[in-house]
Amino acid sequence: MYSPGNILFFTPFFFKNGHPAKPKFFVVIKVIENKTILASLPTSRDNIPSKDEIEFGCVELAEISLNCFVISPNVAITECNKFFDVPTFIYGHQLDTYDLPTLQSTYRIELSDYEIFGKMKSDIFSKLIECLKNSKSVKQKYINVL
Repeated sequence: MYSPGNILFFTPFFFKNGHPAKPKFFVVIKVIENKTILASLPTSRDNIPSKDEIEFGCVELAEISLNCFVISPNVAITECNKFFDVPTFIYGHQLDTYDLPTLQSTYRIELSDYEIFGKMKSDIFSKLIECLKNSKSVKQKYINVL
């Protein structure tokens, strides 16, 4: 379940910062020593300036410290050919780590607590990793992990 490239959908996801829980996608980027998950919580919120918008791929705007991987709703992103319903954004500055034992104890029942949406296609996952690794806005400690 928590292997790199897997896209999970939590119903609901409990945020570490205390924000109200809500249904949320979760992209597993890396598993660190079987204790910690480096992950992204994709969003439909578009924070890219309109002049720099793209439909799919990496956006790096170093001058405003913005890194984003854009996923078009027209692109099948999983090996089982699933799509996101809306344009989806993975922001480099929003990468975070999550304690694996806490995730495992919180989300125990598949199709009740979570759903495995699918495994990201390897070429798309590779592009996502490259986008994050080459960014000035991703925290150095995460770049080292990647």
